[in-house]
Order: sequence, then structure tokens, then C-alpha cells
Amino acid sequence: MPFTARDRSKYPVVIGCDEVGRGALCGPVVVAAVWFEPQLIPRKLLRELDDSKNLSVDKRIELTAWIRKTCRIAVAANSVTVIDARNIRNATLDAMRRAVVKLQIDSPIMIDGVDVPPGLTGECTAVVQGDSKIPQIAAASIVAKTVRDSLMARLASRYPAYSWERNAGYGTKHHRDAIKDYGITPHHRRSYAPVAQYSLNFQAADVELVEELMAIEFA
Repeated sequence: MPFTARDRSKYPVVIGCDEVGRGALCGPVVVAAVWFEPQLIPRKLLRELDDSKNLSVDKRIELTAWIRKTCRIAVAANSVTVIDARNIRNATLDAMRRAVVKLQIDSPIMIDGVDVPPGLTGECTAVVQGDSKIPQIAAASIVAKTVRDSLMARLASRYPAYSWERNAGYGTKHHRDAIKDYGITPHHRRSYAPVAQYSLNFQAADVELVEELMAIEFA
């Protein structure tokens, strides 16, 4: 684990922000912003924070519930429509800005990656591999992935051929083969090269589920 209780005084008091879904072929990009004081959260929670990709599904769900109880959290997302219209980079940065603003906390901000969202006031820093360096970013990655995976699993029940409950919309072989066999859904990103060549074979998107995600509040 990258974070230890004995070093908790060395970790900054910041807003950590991370995204999930940037590289997926379908579904929204989801961002979480998390603020806490490392010296005040439970020691065990601090020790178990990590890049969400290093944790099991059950552990992410467990930690998300714990983070919600002990930290300040906000979630924002942008839909496939926005991603295709504005490109994934701009859609991600916009969701990051909205998640941070939603927290309404005056604190330095640390963003995972190389880009800083425009439109934020105050100190804002991009941190490469931040989810292994800044505990708040690690917490944000866990929350964002849990929220997005849950949505993709619900959408999978409408489109079972693509196995989104297992691949979360990423370009696995099974997912790509399903696109070849069945075409694309309204949730696929038609601006992405692996998707653009295929026809839309479904007429109605599950707008209500995406809107439900957009409305999530962690206050």
C-alpha cells in the first residue's frame, strides 16, 4: 500500500481529483473530488487507500462507503454526447472542474495526470501518477471507479451482449467482437476510431440512468 499511518503528518490537506472512463469505448467519463485531513481520518482507511486499479471490486465498494462517511466528496460526469462533441480531454477537464466546485471548499487542489482544468481559482497542481502519491487522489479514484462501474453494470442489463458488467465499457476482445457482431449502442463513443466505423443498431439511449449519475450528490 502506498500510504502509511506513520507518515500521515507528511501528506497534504488538499482536494484530490481523479477520473475514470477516459479510455473506455462507451459510457460517461466520471470524476470524483475528495477532501480530507490525513491526520484525522482513520489510520486503517489511510493505509488501504490505493490506485483503484490495484483493488478488488469488493474492496473498492467497501472503501467507497467508508470514504463517504469520513470525507467530503463530490462527483461529476460527462455523457457520451459531450465526449463526442468536445473530445474526451475537454469533457474530462470540465467534469473535474465541476466536481471541485461542487465541494465548495477553499483548499489547494491536486489533479491526477498532466492537465489542470481551466476555470478553477486558487492553487491547482497536476500530479503524474497522483493516485499513488496523494491519498485524496487515491480516494477519488476509488469513488469514481465504483460509481462508474455501478452505472455500467446497470446499463449492461439493457445491452447484455457487450458484457459491460465485466469490462466497464473498455475495449476488451469480447467487447470489440460484440461491436462487430451487433453494431454500436447510443452509449458508444462514435468519435473513437474503434467505434466510428460501425452502425448504430439501437434507437433509444437509457437517458434516465445517465441523468441519475449526473445528479449524484455526496454531501
